[in-house]
Amino acid sequence: MNDIHDLLAPYQSDLTDCEIETLAVRAGQYRTQEQEHSEAIFPSSSYVFRSAAEAAATFSGEHPGNVYSRYTNPTVRTFEERLAAMEGAEACAATASGMAAIYAVAIAHLKAGDHVLCSRSVFGSTIVLFEKFLRKFNVDIDYVNPVDADDWAAHCKPETRLFFLESPSNPMAEVADIEALARIAGAANALLVVDNCFCTPVIQQPLALGADLVVHSATKYIDGQGRCLGGAVVGSHELIEPVIGVLRSAGPTMSPFNAWVFTKGLETLSLRMKAHSDNASILAGWLQQHPKVKQVNFCGLASHPQYELIQKQQSLPGGVLSFEVAGGREEAWKVIDATRMISITANLGDAKTTITHPGTTTHGRLSEAERLAAGITQGLIRVAVGLENINDVRKDLARGLDAL
Repeated sequence: MNDIHDLLAPYQSDLTDCEIETLAVRAGQYRTQEQEHSEAIFPSSSYVFRSAAEAAATFSGEHPGNVYSRYTNPTVRTFEERLAAMEGAEACAATASGMAAIYAVAIAHLKAGDHVLCSRSVFGSTIVLFEKFLRKFNVDIDYVNPVDADDWAAHCKPETRLFFLESPSNPMAEVADIEALARIAGAANALLVVDNCFCTPVIQQPLALGADLVVHSATKYIDGQGRCLGGAVVGSHELIEPVIGVLRSAGPTMSPFNAWVFTKGLETLSLRMKAHSDNASILAGWLQQHPKVKQVNFCGLASHPQYELIQKQQSLPGGVLSFEVAGGREEAWKVIDATRMISITANLGDAKTTITHPGTTTHGRLSEAERLAAGITQGLIRVAVGLENINDVRKDLARGLDAL
């Protein structure tokens, strides 16, 4: 059976042995007969066949081609192939959101009676998804310390089929040893799934460290300007095919327009991630010296508990940090409300710096005990550092901090 790529090959650039910055600009693009330089958008729900026989062969998979945009669309395919190339993966499945990516992985690879080990330091909606929906279908879940490999090993069961973690974690910037967890997961016959949202493939490539699947919220840094919702799962053909099956039947897929926006976002991802990291490093150093700040959580600080591991796993520290002010929610809210430029929003990965209070937003649906177990106090503030002049960001934060 011919693959669709065989038909499109004459219209793609030769990217043999190219570096990630080049892949981010050119991978996955197949020019049409119009020979467009920028990637085309195909806002079509369906596709026309030359005969009933061709339609039947395409629907059955005997003949390559597009069937229906819920699971085959040229614009979405460009994004999928470009992100897969950057992650060093064989395949990618694009989804309607980052949460849809996590949902699709769970539905594709888990069944009733299976057991999941999840980092206790993940996005609040991930825990809600696991607790409200996976448990309903008799999937057991335990939450473990992300930075303690022995804790993961101790909680493994014969039924354990999936490890899930964020590294760095949101919002405490805890970093897991992905290679160590990959060995433990492999010995347990479980899949290691890593949320690489904070780092992107520019900073960290979990598959090269032994992970089986990587999930993304493309809404964040991949877009880079807070315009569209989207997600993705990358990995081997064998592990992505069941995910595509979920998307084909259940439908939480990416729209062509959003895929085009994300594809263009990938072109500048390397430049932006360095700029985010540089700005965040300056801000973290200033916060660490501020008398009203108790603690700063950031991967670029030498005081970080996993600093040596970060140097090994990540090429840059990233753009997200959190810090704790003395007192509690009232003091944290004063700092946030005193800002005049920084955007008070729970989104991150934007060119605009954003600030939020995790205890009442991103992790607000968790119990107080669950938040404290993850280190999220009422005095904690998260900042996703953008691309403005960092002196302006610093002055804006100083309005509230200096007044405490």
